[in-house]
Parts: sequence; C-alpha cells; structure tokens
Amino acid sequence: MESLGCVPMAGDIVPIELGLTDGNTFTLWAPRWREGDDEWEAFLGLEEDLYGFPGVAELAAFIRSDTENDLADHPAWSTIAGVQAEELVPDERHTYDLVGVPELAAEDPSPEVVAELEDALEIVRILGEVCELTVITKFFNGNPILGAVTTGTRNFTGRDGLDLWVRIGRLIAKHWDDVIDAIDDVISTPDVDSDAVTAAEAELEAAASAEDEDEPSDEDIEVVDGASTDDESDDDEDDEDEDDESDEDEDDDVDDFWASVGIDPIRITTRDGEYLSLRCYLGDDPVFLGADGKIFVFGSARALSRFIADGDDHDLLDVSTFDEIRTAATDGSLEFDVIDDNVYVLPGIADDILDGPRRIDRTQLELAVELLTDAADYGDDDSVGEALGSTTPLGWFIDYAVNPDPKRMAPSPPFENESEAWRALEHDFENRLTKKKQ
Repeated sequence: MESLGCVPMAGDIVPIELGLTDGNTFTLWAPRWREGDDEWEAFLGLEEDLYGFPGVAELAAFIRSDTENDLADHPAWSTIAGVQAEELVPDERHTYDLVGVPELAAEDPSPEVVAELEDALEIVRILGEVCELTVITKFFNGNPILGAVTTGTRNFTGRDGLDLWVRIGRLIAKHWDDVIDAIDDVISTPDVDSDAVTAAEAELEAAASAEDEDEPSDEDIEVVDGASTDDESDDDEDDEDEDDESDEDEDDDVDDFWASVGIDPIRITTRDGEYLSLRCYLGDDPVFLGADGKIFVFGSARALSRFIADGDDHDLLDVSTFDEIRTAATDGSLEFDVIDDNVYVLPGIADDILDGPRRIDRTQLELAVELLTDAADYGDDDSVGEALGSTTPLGWFIDYAVNPDPKRMAPSPPFENESEAWRALEHDFENRLTKKKQ
C-alpha cells in the first residue's frame, strides 16, 4: 500500500474487525502518521494485498513473526508486535459490519444508526484511498450527499431530511455490492505458524477466564443484616428527593444571579491548565475581566473571588452591575456555576483538524471559535477574523465542519496547513491570558 500524501496524526496501530462476504476478518490499521518528510496511512498488508485473518489468534501469530509488511516501518510496530493477544481484540468502535451497511441504511435515522453508518462509511472511504480502489473512490467522490451522514441526525429531520436519508439508502443499496467486492478482492490471508496460533489462543482463553473470575457472582454479593425495610427505603428516597430539589433550587438561584447581572463566569482549558474568568457583552462587543486586551484568568474560584473583591483595575468595573458581583464576593456568597455554553476546551482541536471535518467535535470547535473571536475583538485584533475568513483554508474547513452541506464538496486532505493555522490562533490566544494568583 502506498502513501496517501496526506497529513498523518502520530498515533498507535489499531486492531480492527471488518464484516465481509466470507465472514469477519481481523487486521490492523495505522491512522495517518509522519515519517521524516513523508506522510502515510496504511493497513496491515504488502503492496496491493490487504492482510486479513479469521481470528485474533491468527493475527497475533502473524505480527509476532513477520516483518515483511507495510506496517513494519511504523514507529509503533515493535510495540504492537509485543502486546498480549487479548490487546489485539478490536473494541466496539473499531468493529465494522460492512456487509450489513445496506440494511443499516434502510433503518430509521436514529442517532445510533447514523453514527454506526458514519463509522462504516469512513473506514471504507479510507480503505478505498489507501488500497487505491477506484470503485470506492468514485463512489464517494461522485456522491457528495454521503457527507450528510457526518452531521448526525441534523440533516434527517422533517420531510426533506427523511427524503435525503432514503436517497442515501437507495444509493448504498445500488452500489454497495461493488464496494464490498472491491474490498474482498484485495483481502489475502498469509500463512501463519500453527504453534504461534496455539500460543495466542491460550492467551485469549486465559484472559477470558480471568475476566470471568473478576465478575462477582450472586453468591459473592452479601446481604447485610439489618438492611432497611421497605418503609425505611421509601423514607430515604423521599429524603433524597428533597435533597435533589434543594440542590436544584440552589443551582437556579446561582443561574438567576448571573443572569440578572448580565455577566457570565467562563471556564477555559488550555495546554497549561483550567482557568476561570468572567465575560459579558455590551451590545455586540465582548468585554472580559481584564485590561488592555489581556484577559485575567484564575486557577480556582477562591482566587477569582478574592480578585473580584479587591481588584480595582479592569474593564468590568465600567459595567453597572459589577458592584453586585463584588458585594457577593466580599460577603462570601458568590458561586461560579459555569453553564455548558461557557465551557471552552482548546487542547486536541488542532490534532482533530488533521483527521478532517468528519471526525471533529463540532460543538467543541464552535465554542472554541467563539472564544478566540471574542478575545480578538476584545483586544481590537483583526487576525482571528482574517484567519477564519471564508476565503482561507482554515475558514473553509471550520465553516464546513460547523455547518456541513451535503450539496457541496467537503474539504480535502491534507489538513496540515489548517491545523498549523489553528495552533497559531491558539498560541496567540494563550498569550492574551494573564494568570492571576490572588
């Protein structure tokens, strides 16, 4: 198998299970990685052959004795060749029932069905690119509506959405036999040493036995003398309900306080740690707890409260309701209940961009764009707006990832430039943070 010429994301070699015409087959997949100046993605195989094995034991036996394959030069090969056989059992996320895709696409578009179909289509697309299977690449390139599956159920609501789902199902039903045939044709099973297979089978049996022993039986579950009666249980449940209602009331009070002052606590996670700060909007203009374009951030609620009570040099002092926050901080009643829409997690986004718009966490990305844009606007900095403009590769990538449209072509790899551009924006944002130690 040849280089895709696309950007790698350094990572492990992953065992996968493919449901094909002749049954389930086990192999290895190496997501994109870099080797010197070259970028690669590969499956276990040699040249034009994709190696598949009828069981995990055969796969384990092969990789322990063979070094003549396309993954032998992967930086993680020595690691994968030395693992126990049970570690080569694919997890649920990397188990793909490819022959069952037409039936899956004929079901109702529930979140579970759409997610499973997306995973299956994605691994097939990658197989087509890596193994240079023209039938598969033409299937995806010629049918951009398949991209609608990458957005979850968003595109499949209402009459038009259901019509789109039906069209995708018919498209798959019409062409999927050719797709499966193309994969079947490149699968081969090399000979493996029978003694090595027997040893791997023994490891799998031992691991299964150990797992069974770890699971408690009914006899292991002790019945404690003096356990509560039904009446006592009912009383306990009533007490718990009252406690839950009390907690909910307290949370509502906190939310009501922040809503009334029009200033929000925000939580920001960067590579250096997790921080709290404040932000509000005056009209459309974001204003942070900060000064001169710098955002003050705090490692704890206590530190933030102390600063609010004592700090006298920041931009939120000009907000009329800030005195209410300062009063609460001074008397010790101030609480920071950060809602989900104000939680921003930056680490990992640059790496996710390398994987393309289909795999990225769209909510996390959208929130991060909001934060970086607000911070730049607060500092009168046009660089973020320019970097995310629709005419830039990163801007196009983000626009498609956040608002995918099955009627237009998705951005194409490699995404190295987009990832590096995002890293630069993150770096500039982190430089805008001033860590306070009140």
